[in-house]
Amino acid sequence: MSTNKDLLSKGVKHLFAALPLMFIGPSLFYNALMNKHTNWHYLVLVIACSICIASVFLAFKGLQTIIKSLFDGDK
Repeated sequence: MSTNKDLLSKGVKHLFAALPLMFIGPSLFYNALMNKHTNWHYLVLVIACSICIASVFLAFKGLQTIIKSLFDGDK
């Protein structure tokens, strides 16, 4: 069973993984909306949306893991 310190570090790693995605996703989204005249518009839009969803998921999992490590006692 993991200790609370291991869970805390795992949660922080999830948050650090989500941080760059929080900036890359909206930037790609904006780029896709500004370049509608190209053939790559829909591909970039799908990639941007998936990156945004991944960043939200990683942030949620990171916060959930941190809360679990802080408030779940030694069970």
